[in-house]
Amino acid sequence: MENIRSRLNIGNKVEDVKLRKRKSQLYSKEDENILKDGELRRVVLFSVAFRLINCLLVQTSFVPDEYWQSLEVSHRMVFNYGYLTWEWKEGIRGFTYPLFFAFIYKILHFLNYDSVFLLIWLPRIIQALFAAFADVKFFYLIRTLERRDVANWTFFCHMCSWFSWFCCTRTLTNSTETTLTSLALFYFPLPRSKTHSSKIYLSLVALAVIVRPTALIVWFPLLMYHFWQENDKLRLITHTVVPIGAVAVVISTLIDCIFYGKWTVVQFNFLKFNVFHGVADFYGSHPWHWYFSQGFVVVIGPHLPLFLHGCSLAFKRYKILLAAIVWTIVVYSLLPHKEFRFIYPVLPFCMIFCGISLASLKAWRRAAATVLLVSNLLAALYTGLIHQRGSLDVMSRLQTLCDVRNISTMQPDVLLLMPCHSTPYYSHVHCPMKMRFLECPPDLGEEGHVDEADRFYEDPLHWLRTSFPYKSSLPTHLVLFDVLEKEISVFLQGNNFARTAEMFHTHFPEGRVGGSIFIYERH
Repeated sequence: MENIRSRLNIGNKVEDVKLRKRKSQLYSKEDENILKDGELRRVVLFSVAFRLINCLLVQTSFVPDEYWQSLEVSHRMVFNYGYLTWEWKEGIRGFTYPLFFAFIYKILHFLNYDSVFLLIWLPRIIQALFAAFADVKFFYLIRTLERRDVANWTFFCHMCSWFSWFCCTRTLTNSTETTLTSLALFYFPLPRSKTHSSKIYLSLVALAVIVRPTALIVWFPLLMYHFWQENDKLRLITHTVVPIGAVAVVISTLIDCIFYGKWTVVQFNFLKFNVFHGVADFYGSHPWHWYFSQGFVVVIGPHLPLFLHGCSLAFKRYKILLAAIVWTIVVYSLLPHKEFRFIYPVLPFCMIFCGISLASLKAWRRAAATVLLVSNLLAALYTGLIHQRGSLDVMSRLQTLCDVRNISTMQPDVLLLMPCHSTPYYSHVHCPMKMRFLECPPDLGEEGHVDEADRFYEDPLHWLRTSFPYKSSLPTHLVLFDVLEKEISVFLQGNNFARTAEMFHTHFPEGRVGGSIFIYERH
């Protein structure tokens, strides 16, 4: 009996039973999606280093807005010399975005560190750091939504995009709009998102709209999706959307009214001039299919096959992001004036589909990643270091005239005989040297409107002779594209102008824009 009892452990103290640990797919998947401190630190360091290198290796110009809607306005606000374009005079652009760079310039001026080098590069470095912060948030978001390998490949696709490399460190409103869009997406209530916050993402969207009103195009389907999914719709409207929107509009309007010196609602003026009056058409128009046939193909670049494949794999999972991409391209296609940078804000959305596609490729993954990296690297280096670099190189050369101005009795007088806004201006020279360029404000229905640039190119020789009838009125330096040289060679020789510098600009000259830029000096 005792023998049986001892075997059954009846009456004895039961020992603790050690359970065998089992790996649960459910819990292991949750643990996998947790971004550890060490990994986060590596992502932060890599992103910061990558974007700083990115910033230093982009030494070309893209579009005039990079300077004329940011740095030139900021420089004028702080140092009170230079020129503002018609857009600011008409109240089409807000002062909120250039005010940020003006604050940086003011600090440099106060510390007596307002050198040309810092005025040019510090805003871009700050833009690069801002982009790096958005990169980290983007990676963290994907890690919460997808497996580790999918997140890693998505981040790889995002970082090796040639167009992001080309744009993200520039002082463009589109670059800031894209960065704010990436940050807002981190807090947006995507399916299975653990980082969503309505107040934060709506605040970032409001800031993006202040910076560039067209940001509302990208976010409209996302906002509608959030409203549709929200259980307490009334509370969302009254406690979040209306307060944040009202504060954003009031702050933006106050800033603009202070600097314009009159009551100005920039968002309304932007809509009135660009849509109702069609002023944007003045800067060129394209067929309706341009974004589908050219624009989107160029912006997404070598990622296109991965994007299309990823859409077929993750259509149901991220249909709201795909809807935002299609919606944005369709709306912009309805507007006559089209540019690559307008659809840049949807590029991070596209990278999610590209990452899912690349992660799904088993046998061909390494080969596809290599092709993707090399092709994007070549495009990034060419556009960042070679294509359209003359616009910046010529300003560096003209800046040396500031030193001549201080030691010479003959004050430099520079005339830029180029399509208007072809180069930066006083923000890249930073001395009150006399400079002038051909102006090209659009026709707003004013009587006697004259586009000086068009009038010049109709008959350059006649314009020069009538504008400078006496040698005493001639500028000391002329800056022009090589395509203009032959047409005005008689004027140059007759007034003792000699070529003193030649700078490469592009391998693809077109129309009034030549392959090289010449500087002529009068002797």
